Amino acid sequence: MWARTVLLTRLLLQRTLLPTGCSLAQSARVGRYRGKTAVRLASFSKAMATSYLDQESALKLDVALFNDYMFSIDQLMEIAGLCVAQAVARCYPPNAYGMGKSRVLICCGPGNNGGDGLVAARHLFFLGYDVSIFYPKRTSQRIYEILVAQCAKLGIRFLDDLPSASHISTHYSVAVDAVFGFSFQGEVRPPFDTLISTLMAITIPLCSVDIPSGWDVEKGDTTGNGLRPDLLVSLTAPKECARHFTGRYHYLGLRMVPPDLAATFNLELPSYPDADLIVQIN
Repeated sequence: MWARTVLLTRLLLQRTLLPTGCSLAQSARVGRYRGKTAVRLASFSKAMATSYLDQESALKLDVALFNDYMFSIDQLMEIAGLCVAQAVARCYPPNAYGMGKSRVLICCGPGNNGGDGLVAARHLFFLGYDVSIFYPKRTSQRIYEILVAQCAKLGIRFLDDLPSASHISTHYSVAVDAVFGFSFQGEVRPPFDTLISTLMAITIPLCSVDIPSGWDVEKGDTTGNGLRPDLLVSLTAPKECARHFTGRYHYLGLRMVPPDLAATFNLELPSYPDADLIVQIN
């Protein structure tokens, strides 16, 4: 697939010729377009060699960001949630279905992954989406209370009950799985077992944040009961389970790995195009 993508993009670059009699302004616009296409082609080529992290390495990398570089959890959540929102907007643009605002359902877990979802909800609101949140097991930590308050103040709906799969499929354009992250271990317990089984049955696109919920962080969906997202947004670096991802869109976000940490963990990361905070890696 990659070979075909690179070949087709090169052909596109070769065939992008100026029409006879075009103005200098038109010429400049075409030049900028060709330049951006070339940058994305270079990013595609580099992404083929992207490194993947096992669970232990992912945890150690996060600890290094917290302890050595003094990043706070809310800083990382803010950037991660923004990256998720940008990836959703790029793959499923607002108003793309001609039915007014695109409706998004964001399902949040009790930990940092859920915090990423709350931040993504706020950013998607400002990007023009009609956002609802299902957050069944809230934490009393101040950072999460602030994120909830920010969403509530904007009028973002918090659902008391999880809609059925058929209701989600007919009333929403896309759903976001921000339930479990790479530190999750053990069996999925209520109410999240019902949440995951419901999301498995929806027919609209599903976006998973960093790890598809129900997957082993390194081995993927070993039980057959994990989610099958259309979009996966890996954060910092893809986790080993992402090798088993078969959806249409795989993006990487959290463009903030210091060069010395990348060297320490032997990470080869893709080049991000222009000033983008996300890059497609499939």
